[in-house]
Amino acid sequence: MLRLFTCSLCLILILLQGCSVNPVTGKREIMIISEQQEMSLGQEQYQPAQQSQGGLYYLDPELTFYVRQVGEKLAKVSDRPDLPYEFVVLNNSVPNAWALPSGKIAINRGLLAKLDDEAQLAAVLGHEIVHAAARHSAKRMQSNLLISAGVAGLGLALDNQDYRDILVGGAAMGATMAVAKYGRDHELESDHYGMQYMAAAGYDTQAAVELQQLFVKLSEGHSQNWLEGLFASHPPSPERVEENRRTALTLPKSNYRGKDAFMKATARLRKTVPAYDAYDEGVQALKAGDADKALQRANQAIKLEPEEAMFYSLRGDIYKKQNKESAALKEYDKAVSLNPDYFAHTLKRGLAYKEMGDGAKAAQDLRRANDLLPTSVANLALGDIEAQSNNSAAAISHYSAAAEASGAYGQEARQKLSRLDLPKNPERYLQLQTLKDKQGRAFITYSNQSALEVNNIVVEVALINASGWVMKQDTLTLGPASPGQQAKPVFSAIATEAAQRKDLSLLTRLHSYRLR
Repeated sequence: MLRLFTCSLCLILILLQGCSVNPVTGKREIMIISEQQEMSLGQEQYQPAQQSQGGLYYLDPELTFYVRQVGEKLAKVSDRPDLPYEFVVLNNSVPNAWALPSGKIAINRGLLAKLDDEAQLAAVLGHEIVHAAARHSAKRMQSNLLISAGVAGLGLALDNQDYRDILVGGAAMGATMAVAKYGRDHELESDHYGMQYMAAAGYDTQAAVELQQLFVKLSEGHSQNWLEGLFASHPPSPERVEENRRTALTLPKSNYRGKDAFMKATARLRKTVPAYDAYDEGVQALKAGDADKALQRANQAIKLEPEEAMFYSLRGDIYKKQNKESAALKEYDKAVSLNPDYFAHTLKRGLAYKEMGDGAKAAQDLRRANDLLPTSVANLALGDIEAQSNNSAAAISHYSAAAEASGAYGQEARQKLSRLDLPKNPERYLQLQTLKDKQGRAFITYSNQSALEVNNIVVEVALINASGWVMKQDTLTLGPASPGQQAKPVFSAIATEAAQRKDLSLLTRLHSYRLR
């Protein structure tokens, strides 16, 4: 009872210390994450989040400049104009937008292509600015940390597998923060105050009503991409439409829509929508095993937009699936030359070099890909290259990094790490334990912390007196244990005697083992 009271008191003190005033709503809220931590997290996770969501849309820098201008215009009239806001456009067809702590905001190419004018863009950016200004992003992350939310699917493909569960290190946090779902209250707050920012910046707030109407319409069984994108983190509803309509009635009127400026800024993007549609169809065709259709769509996309790196990368994936390694490498070369700052193109080229036996070039690309976004895929391949060169320490380091991830790549890394490190550090993986039953008998077992099946574990047991002399000794053979499992306990007379006598102690030592 005293311990429970102490824990409760500590929790109350922590909550009191974490209580702060929301800079947008003025309400007192519990915030475990400090503003300094919030700033650091936003800055640290911005690039990993961008990379995990398709990388920057690099073909039209003026479009990014335009979006930044609109965002900064709204940020200046926000409740936290001093935040280090940044605005980028991501090369992703999924219609989505997101905000990280400290005002790091991104909008996808796919969402921009669905908007009609600058006022609707302002509605999107104003909404995201509120998420940052009201610390929703930090609170969402705080909540996600408390419930240990997993990383969502990232919608990219490598060898017909999603980039799901391949991120390692801090990169996984950025990806999670970008796609995690907001609660109803935070969405309504962001709509409400975002419209206030729109009005203060001179925009027609009716655009926010139209935006929610568009989202509701598109969510009604129209497109799975939409449901997995914007609606996963920003669920639309008729309630939000009506709330926005009521809010618009309370705000100053403005007729400014900025349609001409928006159409000019998005001209190239809108013109190339068919190219990206063809690419998306090609990706799905390749996943379905239809390489001919995939190649047709990739060629169609390249013809419409020959400067887009991901189209060549898709063609490389197709050739790789057809075992045309040289042709695939040529396409990956083109993709990297067009966009060297996106991890996936460099990663794929590095893997192609590895399969062709060029370890030096492979390692160079794989390290560069890891610099952009650390993945289990790159670390697993680097571990293989180092192992083949008998650099066991470096191989163990890369396998250990890759083993942090879940999924097939993480599992393969854990198996290779175990094979390489288990002979060097068997006690780290095969942990001996002594168990006693109600009759005072003692049993020896072990827990298999490796990723491999093991069998025939031979254990030395010894009875030691107070002077350190061995009084008795024996060996036991224990049965098999699967990864993460405990072997069946084996009775030991020596261990039982040690448990029953205070003047003697038990010493156990792993002697040998055999992999199944």
